Amino acid sequence: MNKTLMILVCPLLLALSQPTLAMDKRDYHAPLYEAGCDSCHDQGLNRYPSDEACLQCHDPEALAKQTAREGEEAHQNPHDSLHYGKDAPCMDCHGEHTPKKALCQECHNFDYPKFNG
Repeated sequence: MNKTLMILVCPLLLALSQPTLAMDKRDYHAPLYEAGCDSCHDQGLNRYPSDEACLQCHDPEALAKQTAREGEEAHQNPHDSLHYGKDAPCMDCHGEHTPKKALCQECHNFDYPKFNG
């Protein structure tokens, strides 16, 4: 490949390989996108954000209250589960740029109608 073609093609390939161009974006995280990828990707762009990055904005106690269930479903709280308590890794269920299914769904058939994986 000649140098001129490489000079033109390489930046294009690099830009297309960046996850920001091919990702789903959550409207409620818009301010974070404006701040830049490293506002969440504290471990580098090729790795998931750490739980600490998520917990800068999301309070585990508030999430547990928000997703609390009643009656027979009381133990089906994804943010306060029998298996993980309030310590389930965020990225095991939630994907910012690609949809994921809830970790619980690997073994259970719980219905989480507001789940936004």
